[in-house]
Amino acid sequence: MTENLNLWFDPEKCLIAGKWISCASGDSLPLMNPSNGERIGAIARGRASDIDAAVAAAHEARKGDWGRTTAAERGRFLFRLGKLVEDRIEDLARIEALDVGKPLKQARNDAVALVRYLEFYGGAADKLHGETIPYLEGYTVYTLREPFGVTGHIVPWNYPMQIIGRSVGAALAVGNACVLKPAEDACLTALAFADLAREAGLPEGALNVVPGLGSEAGAALTAHPNVQHISFTGSVATGVQVQMAAARNVVPVTLELGGKSPQIFFEDGDLEAALPFLVNAGIQNAGQTCSASSRILVQRSRLAEVAERMAEKYRALKVGPALADLDVGPLISAKQQGIVSSFLDRGADLEKVAEGRFLDAPGEGNYVKPTLFAGVDPSHVLARDEIFGPVQVIIPFDTEDEATAIANGTDYGLVASIWTRDGARQMRMAKKIRTGQVFINNYGAGGGVELPFGGMGKSGHGREKGFEALYGFTSLKTVAAYHG
Repeated sequence: MTENLNLWFDPEKCLIAGKWISCASGDSLPLMNPSNGERIGAIARGRASDIDAAVAAAHEARKGDWGRTTAAERGRFLFRLGKLVEDRIEDLARIEALDVGKPLKQARNDAVALVRYLEFYGGAADKLHGETIPYLEGYTVYTLREPFGVTGHIVPWNYPMQIIGRSVGAALAVGNACVLKPAEDACLTALAFADLAREAGLPEGALNVVPGLGSEAGAALTAHPNVQHISFTGSVATGVQVQMAAARNVVPVTLELGGKSPQIFFEDGDLEAALPFLVNAGIQNAGQTCSASSRILVQRSRLAEVAERMAEKYRALKVGPALADLDVGPLISAKQQGIVSSFLDRGADLEKVAEGRFLDAPGEGNYVKPTLFAGVDPSHVLARDEIFGPVQVIIPFDTEDEATAIANGTDYGLVASIWTRDGARQMRMAKKIRTGQVFINNYGAGGGVELPFGGMGKSGHGREKGFEALYGFTSLKTVAAYHG
């Protein structure tokens, strides 16, 4: 079953203390190809006992070789790992495309981003400094940034490589030992990453990977009394459960949750420059992106023009299997397909201005057509709730204040974009919008591994990416020395 995936590791094993071993129960979970609904393999079904073993191995690593590494040595390790990932980019991209369902070119971009994360954190590892603090006469006061110890990482199925890079990469850079629970729907590149980390010489136990269900392995990890920090990316509902479990052990949590991100296009905006961003930010990875731009706010004087130009783009979108490398692939599962289809049914009262088209008959894959609605009231469910599919709504506005109110009018606050040539308006809007990132005359800044990323409201808290991630994976200690 694994020949078509070209795997060089056994996906039905856990990596614990540097060794590939079967999970305690010996059970497995099926892996399905979203493009055709066929089974392509299986992964281990880890449970609480496997998480116990992984956490114990991580603690041993912290007490042993990994805990004694210098910052420069950790940086060199990440560079070696980055080179190994770079050498396997095409393999990783193909695995990710088959496992997640995203077009091959998008999966390749994810592998390239993983390399960049490892390079960035490799270079940053020995540049994380404390500071000295002026204090009373006779004292020298300084701060140290120290690793938490053992960190737990739960990554979702939509961007495994990127999220491993920004989460595990940062945690390792500052000296934590990691236990990674990848999503059961798509975790092959997480296992591939772990095997490459072994090849790069990571000490035993510094990185442990236990696949399994969120309700079993994931719940055991978040509630484990010997885990000192949890990083979670996923749904709001699960994020609440993660935070409640961690709170019982008084453990800090970084949460990156859902989004309903707006792009705000003013009447003086450059439509030719904006158009690719307006569409692509909503349909990339079939819209299964926390930071997807699912709301397009357009000043009324440009509404018809923007809607028609976006509709042209939509009508040209091709949908098909991941390896066909088209614009949009399938959704991750039949369950997600049903959720997105139910949202489309609830939009039956809206003005549907355009759809994408299937390359061929959709067959047994988890497909939906990318769909664009216009003239949508901001109170409509499609304008308020996260759909996690290739669905965008165009919402008209008249004034800057109205645009601000609509943009801030959901429970989420992850990303926003402002399209205007007016410099004063750019600054005003950037301050008014309640999101973790604001882009002006662009969206996403090409991924930007250096740019702190995280949300407000129900989009979560804490920051990943950039140096902020390093701060987030360390505990600050103050040392006050009295010497007279």
